[in-house]
Amino acid sequence: MIATATKSIAIDRAPADVFAFVADGATWPRWAIHNVRAIQPGADGDWLMETPRGPGRLRLKPNAAFGILDHEFIDAQEGRWEVPARIVAAGGGAVFMLTLVKPPGMTEQGFEAGMLLLDEELATLKQLLEAQLGHRSDDE
Repeated sequence: MIATATKSIAIDRAPADVFAFVADGATWPRWAIHNVRAIQPGADGDWLMETPRGPGRLRLKPNAAFGILDHEFIDAQEGRWEVPARIVAAGGGAVFMLTLVKPPGMTEQGFEAGMLLLDEELATLKQLLEAQLGHRSDDE
């Protein structure tokens, strides 16, 4: 059986603000606090990451017009994650949502533990965006 999880978080910011922040790989160590220790631009638009499990790579596949922020997260130990993600307008703010599928080599317990850490990362993202952006975009 395939293990999946869909996570979402409402953020009191304009969708364009949320998209711009998350689509910038340089911001990931600020909010992906359990999975990205450091990051730097690599070749072909990829980002080279230092994760708690060793070197990794992030490939963002953004489409701002449709709020698509699919990405590929390659972890040294956990393998390749193809992550569909969206940022949509909702109630004057935005919702960031993503779906994860457990990589074949990961245990069920490891996947479940990782999803709890992801909940903390999304809460950190919300806190950063709501506290530090300070204002909404004029295009609301």
